[in-house]
Amino acid sequence: MQISIPNEIAYQENRVALTPSATGILLANGQEVCIEQGAGKQAYFMDDQYSEAGTKIVYSAKEAFEADLIVKVEPPTLEEIAMIKPGATLISALQMGNTSSAYFEALNKKKVTAIAYEMIEDKAKGLPIVNAMSELAGNLAIPIAAEYMSSVNGGKGIILGGITGVPSTRVIIIGAGTVAQFAARAALGRGAEVRIFDNEVYKLRRIKHKLNNQVFTSVIDSSTLEQSLRSADVVIGALRPEKGRARCVVTEEMVASMKSGAVIIDVSIDQGGCIETSETTSHNNPTFRKYDVIHYCVPNIASRAARTATTALSNILTPILLKVADA
Repeated sequence: MQISIPNEIAYQENRVALTPSATGILLANGQEVCIEQGAGKQAYFMDDQYSEAGTKIVYSAKEAFEADLIVKVEPPTLEEIAMIKPGATLISALQMGNTSSAYFEALNKKKVTAIAYEMIEDKAKGLPIVNAMSELAGNLAIPIAAEYMSSVNGGKGIILGGITGVPSTRVIIIGAGTVAQFAARAALGRGAEVRIFDNEVYKLRRIKHKLNNQVFTSVIDSSTLEQSLRSADVVIGALRPEKGRARCVVTEEMVASMKSGAVIIDVSIDQGGCIETSETTSHNNPTFRKYDVIHYCVPNIASRAARTATTALSNILTPILLKVADA
């Protein structure tokens, strides 16, 4: 089986699909693996590490897209799809909530079998890649919020948590999945007050149990949510849709009623976002203000920790690729 890892050309995507040691395992099991020059550089995996593992280095995108099986992180662009040979297999994110029908028509014309990261299931019917990136995003959301609450970044000048004699900050998390669990743990560890909202009672029960009943939980009803948002210092949008786009549950009017200088981090922005005022931003220009509320809406938050994200991704993909090869 010919496996290829092309360079990620998506803006500020620093991850790569497989680590050098993972490519070594695939090669030891009789597969052919090639990687485009510099593909792992942003995650501090260098070409010589790949070549020492036996991976072939190719020097153009055209060569990288000639393989039978292409493994990427971000969805390929239309230009990259044009380079894929007919009948090939692609494993990457596809971000269906933000993708046009023309994009899938381009894949269909090439008869490409595209396997989306966000739809790969394990034996327990979980989504291992989504969960791994969600853990990372949840862990990163709280330090990001703390960063933008500081005076040097134009925030209100309060610390996330609080100190003796000073009321603790209030963190509202919308969604009770993996992102919420890890964000809540990080916030509770800093001494913040955490409130979690979701429409699924079983998810609220599960997260409350996992966090040892340390959080306030509620179903999403407009009046309770609006009241909580008015006093919130940080709002994390972590509502993940079962399919398609994320559902918008925080209206523009709710955002307008929030405290001046509060911080919104919409982690679900790659699925369309769950906050009406959210607009996609980038790592270079990550925030904007609306109603004097700081919005952070970067779709690939996990890319801030590219090496950790790559290792996690590689650990999940390697056994899958080995099973594909056996089949």
